[in-house]
Amino acid sequence: MDNTVIKIDGLTFFYTPDDEDTAPQDVLSGVSLEIEKGSFVAVLGHNGSGKSTLARHLNALLLPKGGSVTVFGMDTRDEALMLEIRRRVGMVFQNPDNQIVSNVVEEDVAFAPENLGVPTPEIRQRVDEALKTVGMYKYRTHAPHLLSGGQKQRIAIAGVLAMRPKCVVFDEPTAMLDPQGRRDVMRIIGRMKNELGSTVILITHHMEEAARADRVVVMSDGKIVMDGPPRQIFTHVEELEALGLTVPGTVKLMWELRQRGLDVPLSTLTVDECANALAAHFAGK
Repeated sequence: MDNTVIKIDGLTFFYTPDDEDTAPQDVLSGVSLEIEKGSFVAVLGHNGSGKSTLARHLNALLLPKGGSVTVFGMDTRDEALMLEIRRRVGMVFQNPDNQIVSNVVEEDVAFAPENLGVPTPEIRQRVDEALKTVGMYKYRTHAPHLLSGGQKQRIAIAGVLAMRPKCVVFDEPTAMLDPQGRRDVMRIIGRMKNELGSTVILITHHMEEAARADRVVVMSDGKIVMDGPPRQIFTHVEELEALGLTVPGTVKLMWELRQRGLDVPLSTLTVDECANALAAHFAGK
């Protein structure tokens, strides 16, 4: 049985320059990628690597200049399928203010289901469930503009969840948040994957967030240059740094200790794993 929900085949994209004498430059150059149902995929890359442009192709906000993007068997270039594609794939952006459209929290969360023609009793149920999932139910009658940045982002996520998408794309959703706000969003993403069975694609520049994914895709100059489990990807410390990226602090610590001659593993993604590996190393001395 094929579990592929998104298939990208030879995707090429460029923005048309304002200057007619300037030739367009590819932002994405022949990208091919398959994403499986229920997986949690993190996409990393420096600014200008093409990761956010890739994200916007996943629910037809952008359309391929070359190649194809197929979402749940639907070609994103087919205009007749655009609404159905966006039912299946929701987007959460970096700035929640760009997604909040109403003056009351529950009305904002209800906005998308209403536009999709969902019956009123079901909208009420969806709104309540979505707000409870993100921990914002008690704020349902509040004004969104009076909430903190982290709370606004949770409302934006609830608005997407109320559409009941099969897949959610997060485009750097924690970039504007403080550490607590980032933890809250990552906790919600964990619930979506583990409890709701959602397929999650996270565009991020926080290595600790990417380390929680099932799979990490690294982009540079519009191409995929690495693809694999976090424990494998983050062992390539020097290669990632050459791309303008870092690695989780635990991996960086172990890498520096290896440079000083200690035989310790680079696959320690959490603080506990790092502490246990160091304890085992020194216990063996």
